[in-house]
Amino acid sequence: MLPDTMISVAQDKIYRLFNIGATGLVAAEFQGDVDVMPASWVCALDLVPAKVTAVIDKTHYTRKLVEQSGYFAIGLPGAGIVKETLYLGSVSKFDEADKIAKSGAKLIKVPDSPIPMVEGCVAWVVFKVIPEFHNEQRYDLFIGEAVAAWADSRVFTDGHWHFEAADDALRTLHYVAGGHFYRIGEAIHVA
Repeated sequence: MLPDTMISVAQDKIYRLFNIGATGLVAAEFQGDVDVMPASWVCALDLVPAKVTAVIDKTHYTRKLVEQSGYFAIGLPGAGIVKETLYLGSVSKFDEADKIAKSGAKLIKVPDSPIPMVEGCVAWVVFKVIPEFHNEQRYDLFIGEAVAAWADSRVFTDGHWHFEAADDALRTLHYVAGGHFYRIGEAIHVA
């Protein structure tokens, strides 16, 4: 079931979802096989159409699904699912086939999305891979072009984030190392 607060994000505003440097949950699906992994190295690359770069290491199960399907999704987890996020990054589906279930993360199906999304995120974007074989093989760097995007209206409206009034569970996670995260903080406006 989709959250009532999930709204579409216009193509010319998608890049703003990634300007905050949040940890992303990279999801991929191929023939019913789904995996999700956190990635800190996710970055906006272009405005319209929106593009991102994401580092998806060869050792990750998710990478196999991205390569097979040609698509990936990135969700920006809120602090309310920090334990699930850490678990998804601590266990490989190569070793634990039911890692998503064991993580406690819940998947939601979004209409017109080929990939299930993680509930508890504050934004979700589906990307079609722009093949760059050299970058993918040498640097594990994938480029994706956004095909659809949604955000939680409690923290993102009219193309802007509004975390300063948000519940802590809705503030994005920023991973440092060793299970240590930061939650996005207060706004500072310079006129």
